[in-house]
Amino acid sequence: MESKHVNRQIAAMRQSFFDEEVLDEKFSQLEQLEGKDNPNFVEEVFTMYFKDSTAFLETIEEAMKTIPIDSIIVDNILHQLKGSSASVGANKVLKEVNKITRQVLGKGNLDGTKASILKLRKEYDSFKAKLEPYFQLKQANSVAQVK
Repeated sequence: MESKHVNRQIAAMRQSFFDEEVLDEKFSQLEQLEGKDNPNFVEEVFTMYFKDSTAFLETIEEAMKTIPIDSIIVDNILHQLKGSSASVGANKVLKEVNKITRQVLGKGNLDGTKASILKLRKEYDSFKAKLEPYFQLKQANSVAQVK
């Protein structure tokens, strides 16, 4: 009985990610790659994504502190973050990166870029805070079903 409740909770969390446009169809495509041989594939992909994207953001934040700001480094790392976010379906993070590269950084607006980087960090932290409990619940449910 408890397993059904947990499964419903997992399904509701997952659906909320799509309803809130936190995730897009790329996430569903990743889920289709899971199987008996690799039941935690999506979680493993997101573990790597969170590790890499956290490092990307830290590098961007450090680069924004230098004078003069090395906009080439910031732009290159933003493009890496953009590609990573697109590949896992991190929709809101991707949208923030796109805003920075199109509307702010490309125009040389330093103050706007700094403000946008702060907004990107906030969006990323929110994204990570939503997905980590989802994966923890899925992992705990998998372990409980094996017992």
